[in-house]
Amino acid sequence: MEKTVVIDCFHEQLGVEYANDHTIVAVDVIRSTTTAVTAVATGRRCFPVPSLEAAVPLAARLDRPLLVGELGGYMPFGFDMNNSPVRVEAFPDTSRPVILLSTSGTRLLHEARSAEKVYVACLRNFSAQVRRICNHHTTVVLMGAGTRAEFREEDAMCCAWMAELLVAEGYRPLGTTADVIKRWSGLPVDALLGGKSSRYLQLTDQTDDLDFILEHCDDLETTFVFEDSEVKPTADL
Repeated sequence: MEKTVVIDCFHEQLGVEYANDHTIVAVDVIRSTTTAVTAVATGRRCFPVPSLEAAVPLAARLDRPLLVGELGGYMPFGFDMNNSPVRVEAFPDTSRPVILLSTSGTRLLHEARSAEKVYVACLRNFSAQVRRICNHHTTVVLMGAGTRAEFREEDAMCCAWMAELLVAEGYRPLGTTADVIKRWSGLPVDALLGGKSSRYLQLTDQTDDLDFILEHCDDLETTFVFEDSEVKPTADL
Protein backbone atom coordinates (compact mmCIF):
# COMPACT_ATOMS: atom_id res chain seq x y z
CA MET A 1 0.00 0.00 0.00
CA GLU A 2 1.24 3.47 -0.88
CA LYS A 3 2.25 5.60 2.09
CA THR A 4 1.05 9.22 2.03
CA VAL A 5 1.26 12.29 4.23
CA VAL A 6 -0.68 15.53 4.03
CA ILE A 7 -0.47 18.72 6.07
CA ASP A 8 -3.69 20.60 6.76
CA CYS A 9 -5.15 22.96 9.33
CA PHE A 10 -8.83 23.24 8.50
CA HIS A 11 -11.04 21.16 10.78
CA GLU A 12 -13.84 21.08 8.22
CA GLN A 13 -11.82 18.61 6.15
CA LEU A 14 -11.90 16.00 8.91
CA GLY A 15 -15.34 14.75 8.00
CA VAL A 16 -15.08 15.30 4.24
CA GLU A 17 -11.58 14.90 2.85
CA TYR A 18 -10.24 12.56 5.49
CA ALA A 19 -12.25 9.43 6.16
CA ASN A 20 -12.07 7.17 9.17
CA ASP A 21 -9.21 5.18 7.62
CA HIS A 22 -6.79 8.09 8.13
CA THR A 23 -4.44 8.58 11.02
CA ILE A 24 -4.65 12.12 12.41
CA VAL A 25 -1.80 13.82 14.23
CA ALA A 26 -3.21 16.87 16.05
CA VAL A 27 -0.80 19.76 16.58
CA ASP A 28 -1.34 22.93 18.61
CA VAL A 29 2.14 23.96 19.73
CA ILE A 30 1.00 27.22 21.39
CA ARG A 31 -0.29 25.74 23.52
CA SER A 32 -2.81 22.95 24.02
CA THR A 33 -0.99 19.91 22.66
CA THR A 34 2.19 21.03 24.42
CA THR A 35 0.23 21.37 27.66
CA ALA A 36 -1.47 17.98 27.19
CA VAL A 37 1.76 16.17 26.38
CA THR A 38 3.50 17.82 29.32
CA ALA A 39 0.67 16.93 31.70
CA VAL A 40 0.76 13.24 30.77
CA ALA A 41 4.57 13.18 30.74
CA THR A 42 4.51 14.28 34.39
CA GLY A 43 2.33 11.29 35.27
CA ARG A 44 -1.10 12.88 35.48
CA ARG A 45 -4.24 12.10 33.51
CA CYS A 46 -5.42 14.66 30.94
CA PHE A 47 -8.94 15.07 29.55
CA PRO A 48 -9.25 17.63 26.72
CA VAL A 49 -12.76 19.03 26.32
CA PRO A 50 -14.25 20.79 23.29
CA SER A 51 -16.17 23.43 25.24
CA LEU A 52 -16.78 25.01 28.61
CA GLU A 53 -20.15 23.25 28.73
CA ALA A 54 -18.38 19.89 28.46
CA ALA A 55 -15.87 20.77 31.20
CA VAL A 56 -18.46 21.29 33.95
CA PRO A 57 -20.07 17.81 34.10
CA LEU A 58 -16.69 16.13 33.61
CA ALA A 59 -15.29 18.06 36.57
CA ALA A 60 -18.14 16.73 38.71
CA ARG A 61 -17.21 13.13 37.84
CA LEU A 62 -13.46 13.36 38.45
CA ASP A 63 -11.62 13.52 41.77
CA ARG A 64 -10.34 17.06 42.44
CA PRO A 65 -9.55 17.89 38.81
CA LEU A 66 -7.42 20.82 37.77
CA LEU A 67 -9.31 23.05 35.36
CA VAL A 68 -6.71 24.26 32.88
CA GLY A 69 -7.40 26.34 29.83
CA GLU A 70 -8.28 29.42 27.87
CA LEU A 71 -10.96 30.68 25.53
CA GLY A 72 -9.99 33.49 23.22
CA GLY A 73 -6.74 33.78 25.16
CA TYR A 74 -8.42 34.32 28.55
CA MET A 75 -8.71 31.86 31.41
CA PRO A 76 -12.38 31.04 32.03
CA PHE A 77 -13.92 32.00 35.37
CA GLY A 78 -13.46 29.29 37.96
CA PHE A 79 -10.46 27.67 36.27
CA ASP A 80 -7.31 26.91 38.23
CA MET A 81 -4.73 27.98 35.67
CA ASN A 82 -4.27 29.07 32.09
CA ASN A 83 -3.44 26.73 29.23
CA SER A 84 0.21 26.63 30.31
CA PRO A 85 2.73 23.78 30.09
CA VAL A 86 4.94 25.60 32.61
CA ARG A 87 2.23 25.80 35.25
CA VAL A 88 1.01 22.26 34.67
CA GLU A 89 4.52 20.86 34.98
CA ALA A 90 5.18 22.88 38.14
CA PHE A 91 1.98 21.85 39.91
CA PRO A 92 3.12 19.35 42.57
CA ASP A 93 0.13 17.03 42.98
CA THR A 94 0.21 14.73 39.96
CA SER A 95 -2.69 12.66 41.33
CA ARG A 96 -5.11 15.40 40.29
CA PRO A 97 -6.29 14.93 36.69
CA VAL A 98 -6.29 17.81 34.23
CA ILE A 99 -9.36 18.95 32.34
CA LEU A 100 -7.93 20.92 29.43
CA LEU A 101 -9.86 23.48 27.38
CA SER A 102 -8.53 25.65 24.57
CA THR A 103 -9.89 27.76 21.76
CA SER A 104 -8.70 25.48 18.96
CA GLY A 105 -6.58 22.51 19.95
CA THR A 106 -8.94 20.61 22.23
CA ARG A 107 -11.80 21.14 19.80
CA LEU A 108 -9.64 19.67 17.04
CA LEU A 109 -9.05 16.52 19.08
CA HIS A 110 -12.77 15.92 19.51
CA GLU A 111 -13.54 16.65 15.86
CA ALA A 112 -10.93 14.07 14.82
CA ARG A 113 -12.33 11.24 16.94
CA SER A 114 -13.76 9.31 13.98
CA ALA A 115 -10.28 8.79 12.54
CA GLU A 116 -8.55 5.44 12.69
CA LYS A 117 -6.18 6.84 15.31
CA VAL A 118 -5.68 10.32 16.77
CA TYR A 119 -2.27 11.28 18.07
CA VAL A 120 -1.38 14.34 20.15
CA ALA A 121 1.92 15.88 19.10
CA CYS A 122 3.97 19.03 19.54
CA LEU A 123 7.58 20.10 19.16
CA ARG A 124 8.46 18.09 22.27
CA ASN A 125 7.92 14.74 20.57
CA PHE A 126 7.84 15.27 16.81
CA SER A 127 10.65 12.78 16.06
CA ALA A 128 9.10 10.12 18.28
CA GLN A 129 5.79 10.69 16.53
CA VAL A 130 7.39 10.11 13.14
CA ARG A 131 8.93 6.85 14.30
CA ARG A 132 5.55 5.70 15.57
CA ILE A 133 3.89 6.54 12.26
CA CYS A 134 6.54 4.72 10.24
CA ASN A 135 6.03 1.58 12.31
CA HIS A 136 2.23 1.55 12.30
CA HIS A 137 0.48 3.79 9.75
CA THR A 138 0.38 4.46 6.02
CA THR A 139 -2.18 7.25 5.47
CA VAL A 140 -1.37 10.22 7.68
CA VAL A 141 -2.80 13.71 8.14
CA LEU A 142 -0.73 16.20 10.13
CA MET A 143 -3.41 18.60 11.30
CA GLY A 144 -2.59 22.01 12.75
CA ALA A 145 -5.22 23.37 15.09
CA GLY A 146 -5.67 26.60 13.18
CA THR A 147 -6.56 29.80 15.02
CA ARG A 148 -8.97 32.37 13.56
CA ALA A 149 -8.83 30.49 10.23
CA GLU A 150 -5.04 30.81 10.10
CA PHE A 151 -2.34 28.16 10.01
CA ARG A 152 -0.11 29.46 12.76
CA GLU A 153 3.67 29.44 12.24
CA GLU A 154 4.53 27.13 15.11
CA ASP A 155 2.03 24.49 13.98
CA ALA A 156 3.16 24.71 10.35
CA MET A 157 6.76 24.27 11.48
CA CYS A 158 6.00 21.22 13.61
CA CYS A 159 3.92 19.61 10.86
CA ALA A 160 6.57 20.41 8.24
CA TRP A 161 9.36 18.88 10.29
CA MET A 162 7.36 15.68 10.79
CA ALA A 163 6.36 15.54 7.12
CA GLU A 164 9.94 16.05 5.98
CA LEU A 165 11.07 13.06 8.03
CA LEU A 166 8.17 10.97 6.72
CA VAL A 167 8.95 11.85 3.10
CA ALA A 168 12.53 10.71 3.72
CA GLU A 169 11.03 7.39 4.83
CA GLY A 170 9.07 6.95 1.61
CA TYR A 171 5.78 8.76 2.29
CA ARG A 172 4.40 10.68 -0.69
CA PRO A 173 3.45 14.28 0.13
CA LEU A 174 -0.04 15.30 -1.00
CA GLY A 175 -1.56 18.69 -1.69
CA THR A 176 0.59 21.61 -0.61
CA THR A 177 2.60 19.49 1.82
CA ALA A 178 5.83 19.75 -0.18
CA ASP A 179 5.55 23.55 -0.18
CA VAL A 180 5.07 23.66 3.59
CA ILE A 181 8.08 21.40 4.05
CA LYS A 182 10.21 23.67 1.85
CA ARG A 183 9.13 26.76 3.82
CA TRP A 184 10.30 25.37 7.16
CA SER A 185 13.07 22.95 6.26
CA GLY A 186 16.36 23.59 8.05
CA LEU A 187 15.14 26.50 10.14
CA PRO A 188 15.90 26.72 13.88
CA VAL A 189 13.08 26.35 16.38
CA ASP A 190 13.13 30.07 17.19
CA ALA A 191 11.92 30.76 13.66
CA LEU A 192 8.44 30.51 15.16
CA LEU A 193 9.07 33.80 16.98
CA GLY A 194 7.30 36.73 15.42
CA GLY A 195 4.18 34.77 14.61
CA LYS A 196 0.85 35.87 16.02
CA SER A 197 0.76 33.21 18.73
CA SER A 198 4.24 33.93 20.02
CA ARG A 199 3.60 37.68 19.90
CA TYR A 200 0.45 37.15 21.96
CA LEU A 201 2.43 35.37 24.67
CA GLN A 202 4.98 38.17 24.65
CA LEU A 203 2.36 40.92 24.86
CA THR A 204 0.51 39.19 27.71
CA ASP A 205 3.61 38.49 29.80
CA GLN A 206 3.47 34.74 29.25
CA THR A 207 6.96 34.38 27.84
CA ASP A 208 7.73 31.57 30.29
CA ASP A 209 5.53 29.30 28.17
CA LEU A 210 7.26 30.49 25.02
CA ASP A 211 10.66 29.84 26.58
CA PHE A 212 9.49 26.38 27.66
CA ILE A 213 8.46 25.51 24.10
CA LEU A 214 11.77 26.69 22.67
CA GLU A 215 13.82 24.91 25.33
CA HIS A 216 11.96 21.59 25.20
CA CYS A 217 12.24 20.80 21.51
CA ASP A 218 12.33 17.08 20.69
CA ASP A 219 13.07 16.12 24.29
CA LEU A 220 10.46 13.35 24.68
CA GLU A 221 10.66 9.80 23.32
CA THR A 222 6.99 9.14 24.06
CA THR A 223 4.00 9.43 21.76
CA PHE A 224 0.47 10.12 22.93
CA VAL A 225 -2.92 9.01 21.67
CA PHE A 226 -6.33 10.56 22.20
CA GLU A 227 -8.85 7.83 22.99
CA ASP A 228 -11.83 7.49 25.30
CA SER A 229 -11.72 11.30 25.69
CA GLU A 230 -8.29 11.11 27.34
CA VAL A 231 -4.69 11.73 26.25
CA LYS A 232 -2.66 8.62 26.99
CA PRO A 233 0.91 7.47 26.32
CA THR A 234 0.96 4.91 23.54
CA ALA A 235 1.99 1.35 24.27
CA ASP A 236 5.51 0.51 23.16
CA LEU A 237 5.24 -1.89 20.23
